[in-house]
Amino acid sequence: MAFDFNKVKEILKVDLNNEDLFKTAFTHRSYLNEHPEYKNESNERLEFLGDAVLQLLSSEYLYNHYKESPEGELTNFRSSVVCTPSIASEARRLGYGNMLLLSNGEEATGGRDREYILANTFEAVLGALYTEKGLDVCKEFVERELLYKMGDVISKEEYKDAKSLFQESAQDRYGITPLYKILDSWGPDHEKTFKVGVYLDKELWGEGEGKSKQKAEQDAAEKALNKIHTLK
Repeated sequence: MAFDFNKVKEILKVDLNNEDLFKTAFTHRSYLNEHPEYKNESNERLEFLGDAVLQLLSSEYLYNHYKESPEGELTNFRSSVVCTPSIASEARRLGYGNMLLLSNGEEATGGRDREYILANTFEAVLGALYTEKGLDVCKEFVERELLYKMGDVISKEEYKDAKSLFQESAQDRYGITPLYKILDSWGPDHEKTFKVGVYLDKELWGEGEGKSKQKAEQDAAEKALNKIHTLK
């Protein structure tokens, strides 16, 4: 498993030139700790850029395709597809995990398949694609590789708020209101990442990560919903 620029070009279906840029997009910060001689930075700055590109393109797509939907619905539609589990599943399908540059420790603990890392990599690659090829090429990629599932998510009403749906299910089935607890946090104050657990009584039903407590709670609720659905 290693970064393969030709494979990246094949995945993105674009003729790229800046190999170094895309290698950075696949560089997890843990890799820098073990390889002080490595000249590239981590993918975090590209992830920041890619996140903004993704928000714009998904918002524009929804604005143009769902003209009768009010702002609140459009926000829920976007959140259901542009979220960590959804983005990570597409990154996994595209084979991003195989090309990540990770520390040995991160790899040993399953980093190549960790949702948060995969989702961040998806955004970092999008940031690199925007840097080299611009918005129109990014639009084609995002619509082909992520937003294709928007119609199905909306028709099945999977866009509804995960926390609300899990609370409804938990109260209906067990008569218990979910409780969310912060399990861990890391990073500088201006860019913290949170890990949150959702509990029914003392039983942990799901863990989630995000750059805010609210996003981490939504991620945890998604995991808990998946679990409760398997018990039906």
